Amino acid sequence: MRRRRFLSAFAVAGMLAGAALTGAAPAGAASGERRVASGVTYAEFDIPAAKGTAHAHVLTVDLRDPKVRVDLLHPGAVGARATVSAMADARGAVGGVNGDFFNITETQHPGVEATGAAVGPAIGGGHTLKAAVPDGQRFGPALPPGTSTRDVLGVGVDRRARLDSLALDGTVRARADSVALGGLNQYALPVGSVGAFTADWGSVSRLRATCGTDTVRAAPCSTDTYEVSVRRGRVVAAADTPGSGAIPAGTTVLVGREAGAQWLRKLSPGDSVSVRHRLVATDSRVPLRFAVGGYPVLRDGTPLAGLDANTSAVRTAAGIADHGRTLVLLALDGAPAYRTGLSMAEVAAAMASLGSVDAFSLDGGGSSTLVAREPGAASVAVLNHPTDSPERAVANGIGVFSR
Repeated sequence: MRRRRFLSAFAVAGMLAGAALTGAAPAGAASGERRVASGVTYAEFDIPAAKGTAHAHVLTVDLRDPKVRVDLLHPGAVGARATVSAMADARGAVGGVNGDFFNITETQHPGVEATGAAVGPAIGGGHTLKAAVPDGQRFGPALPPGTSTRDVLGVGVDRRARLDSLALDGTVRARADSVALGGLNQYALPVGSVGAFTADWGSVSRLRATCGTDTVRAAPCSTDTYEVSVRRGRVVAAADTPGSGAIPAGTTVLVGREAGAQWLRKLSPGDSVSVRHRLVATDSRVPLRFAVGGYPVLRDGTPLAGLDANTSAVRTAAGIADHGRTLVLLALDGAPAYRTGLSMAEVAAAMASLGSVDAFSLDGGGSSTLVAREPGAASVAVLNHPTDSPERAVANGIGVFSR
């Protein structure tokens, strides 16, 4: 009831503030909630903020509805990008928003290809796709104190949404020796580590994984690297420089930098090698069927300490209510005619007012996109007004599905 009262209040505010918005009025302004599909509703409204009125678009997902589920939208490879609308249509989603921050550019490393890969962990359909890069290697605004690139928003096999943190637990064993695995399908590996790349990575170059340090993203690429390909448990190829191209199913490419490269150089073609990896949750014992990276802004109804209250920007966020049974997906308008934005402190307050007990910041700016498929429509439509035109290609997203 609290969330509905909030939406009604902002519907009225939208009617009063609509004339102040320049350009064409947003479609359906002040129209209140409307049904997208079983268990899924859409609403839009104004949010008064310190830098001016922001316009929000919200999908509310009832995870108690047996016809509804939430899963990861992704372009078919970790190292790739696609628009939210294309990913949603490809999967048959009825709605969704953009997801994690990602490796969008490589201006600081000339000659190195930007991978498009997400910053944090990713799980789709119960399948682990990747782990988190070091904190200093992330793209996006500064992390609030007490958060890290390992933080995720997820939905477990119990169909409840939750915030958690996922750490990589993995080992490479060969010749009666072993080394801890430092990465899984990541665009940045910890200094001195060995990372594993699988068919999920895609065909983009793996060289970016050896650039920067754990604390300085712009630091030069390592000059001490080595790569080993393992197929059916045996070394089949090696190279001094990380390569590119699709990785066949059943093959794992191990990339090492510094001490990790030195360890891999001890291996020879034909050597037996085993690679083990999994993501371990900090809080929940319930396996996650879906997880996407970002960072928390609200926990147990309280905004995180140290949230930026000064910088207004276009935002995307997800909130959790009703003990994990309701997921609230929010994206702001970003086009100049509507753009004012919210600070991270204002995002936390807005999500709390929507009834969220926990809330999570996703990528914003030109990435902020919310889509939905109207009943009877053949494809989704972009319902907010993104900063970028045409719609920006992103690393992943949160997809809403309803039978």
